[in-house]
Amino acid sequence: MKKELIEGEDYYLSPQGFRVFTAKYLLDRGFCCMSGCKHCPYGFSKLIDQIKKKTKPRTMTFQEEILQGIPATLPPKALYDATINHAPKRKEILTAEEKTLALRNALRYFEPQHHETLIPEFKEELENYGRIYMYRFRPKYRMYARDINEYPGKSLQAKAIQMMIQNNLDYAVAQHPHELITYGGNGGVFSNWAQYLLTMKYLAEMTDEQTLVMYSGHPMGLFPSHKNAPRVVVTNGMMIPNYSKPDDWEKFNALGVTQYGQMTAGSYMYIGPQGIVHGTTITVLNGFRKIGKEPKGNLFVTSGLGGMSGAQPKAGTIAGCITVCAEVNPKITKIRHSQGWIHEIIEDLDQLVDRVRKAQAAKEVVSIAYLGNVVDIWEKFDQENIHIDLGSDQTSLHNPWAGGYYPVGVSFEEANKMMAEEPDLFKGKVQETLRRHAAAINKHTAKGTYFFDYGNAFLLEASRAGADVMNPNATLGREFKYPSYVQDIMGPMCFDYGFGPFRWVCASNNPEDLKKTDDIACEVLEEMIKTSPAEIQQQMKDNIQWIRGAQENKLVVGSQARILYADAEGRANIAKAFNDAIAAGKIGPVVLGRDHHDVSGTDSPYRETSNIYDGSRFTADMAIHNVIGDSFRGATWVSIHNGGGVGWGEVINGGFGMLLDGTLEAEQRLKSMLFWDVNNGISRRSWARNEGAVFAIKRAMEAEPLLKVTLPNLVDDNLLN
Repeated sequence: MKKELIEGEDYYLSPQGFRVFTAKYLLDRGFCCMSGCKHCPYGFSKLIDQIKKKTKPRTMTFQEEILQGIPATLPPKALYDATINHAPKRKEILTAEEKTLALRNALRYFEPQHHETLIPEFKEELENYGRIYMYRFRPKYRMYARDINEYPGKSLQAKAIQMMIQNNLDYAVAQHPHELITYGGNGGVFSNWAQYLLTMKYLAEMTDEQTLVMYSGHPMGLFPSHKNAPRVVVTNGMMIPNYSKPDDWEKFNALGVTQYGQMTAGSYMYIGPQGIVHGTTITVLNGFRKIGKEPKGNLFVTSGLGGMSGAQPKAGTIAGCITVCAEVNPKITKIRHSQGWIHEIIEDLDQLVDRVRKAQAAKEVVSIAYLGNVVDIWEKFDQENIHIDLGSDQTSLHNPWAGGYYPVGVSFEEANKMMAEEPDLFKGKVQETLRRHAAAINKHTAKGTYFFDYGNAFLLEASRAGADVMNPNATLGREFKYPSYVQDIMGPMCFDYGFGPFRWVCASNNPEDLKKTDDIACEVLEEMIKTSPAEIQQQMKDNIQWIRGAQENKLVVGSQARILYADAEGRANIAKAFNDAIAAGKIGPVVLGRDHHDVSGTDSPYRETSNIYDGSRFTADMAIHNVIGDSFRGATWVSIHNGGGVGWGEVINGGFGMLLDGTLEAEQRLKSMLFWDVNNGISRRSWARNEGAVFAIKRAMEAEPLLKVTLPNLVDDNLLN
């Protein structure tokens, strides 16, 4: 029974007739706003020390913090943590009026009573970093992929998405975690921390009868839908075409109205460098096959140790070659070394030359990071006559003016300062470096080096800088001296046959579950290879070899995830085997996904669709149809982005996530969606007259009577000539 309140002891009446609780009443119950006001209406000003001793604030649980969303009471202002790898300051691009608009846009996430406090803070962030990140609202709990059952919510699918978002922002995974950037220098999950908090709250509240709509990082809200609809629909950077130049991204991102989702960053499907390790391993293996050499004792030279490019030395080691990878950022270089992705760090060019000669003589399998600019390596190795067998580059040249590529002869710190304060000078230095870079590569290719563009817009930006990279006898799709790796390696050998980066994440976050899924996948592939046609035997063998060695190569960073290249049949068979194992209680739920860098998900004329020669490589119908088709065939979430690994305005790419929970409904969804997700792209590639794709789509039609695809008729070249 409640105690009756006593006037004078528990409360008094104000002149306006309102009941005001006394200091004693509140102190006895441990109440205080703790805001440190100078004139407290309860008379607490003189009793603040006593209040602090008596009041014992309860720490919120992880689940409660998620459900809280944007806190009603402002958390303390966050200190800038210099030990974390931070995004560089973005260029000054907003007018005074636009800066005011950026502040107004940011403040709409918060109650008006907080605006006076937040305005100077957000203004300072905009001036110092070129963006409003809202550091104050960064959660204090550890950011990582937890067991799916630890997340609050009414929908298991929504919990899976919470898990994947947190994995993308894990310090071990994300390139700039405090700026919510996963990889590529600008691949954001969100633009600010308010978006993160609000999104996680929505996911914790939603049911399987709702869909969360995401506008370039901003959670627009929960809308009524149905259980077979996606739980989340994501768009990133979907600009009107005339507003898709690099400076447009800088401007509209600074205003807080769009973001660059890269590929799997803004799709919540990044699994750390492992994803690109596998693709790079396949590329390096097939690159050596193309030039008729064994990897062992031969040299692969490239650059970049960031979120995606950092996989290169590990892939080189798995492939069995000598890898030299340049990187200008000391922090990320040390991180990759501590993770075991590189064996050695060398800062002196003469030492590097001696070390490479020793490795070549002994036919070592070793990965070496050169802390410096890659142009210096190409020029020094030319002078010293060190033969490079394979050469490439994986710096973020889709983002050349904001930290994706650094000029030679300028320190990392000086370059970052120049980038923000003298952007025109920085751009000139970068373009000068690209010309030197290309000239040095040309000298090596004249000696027999096989160089390929790694889809990072190296050749595109080098051509724009006036470098000597154009094909003297250009044809449609072969404008450059050097091919994209998709044109001569991944496209004809993998994508045309439907092989692409299928991945899964064990939602229990249990390493034992990952080992069991590895075993299941290997069993499925070994059974399939017995009856697979000769045209795809090598792809099958490579993936069996990969999955057998996955555990020993210690590829997990962040979530308990795995990737392998599989065609539609392989993906569906593996997924069904997982779902059966979940139903039998052998493993917990599994999230399926893929890289956008795949057969169907991406239209990118200089990378994923660079081996399309019918003139349609500049169209984006495939990517758009892919995400629309996935959304009504059972995906748990879908995404479509402008931008990606080759740059803002240069690509449209789509992705998905799907939760397997052991139910019959999950089995039906995986069969329907995975078949479409792959064969949509094979159909487009076959219509472009790609021989492997014609073979693959005919095989798919034989397996599925309901599939009827328009096939191309070939013309006799003699008639045309």
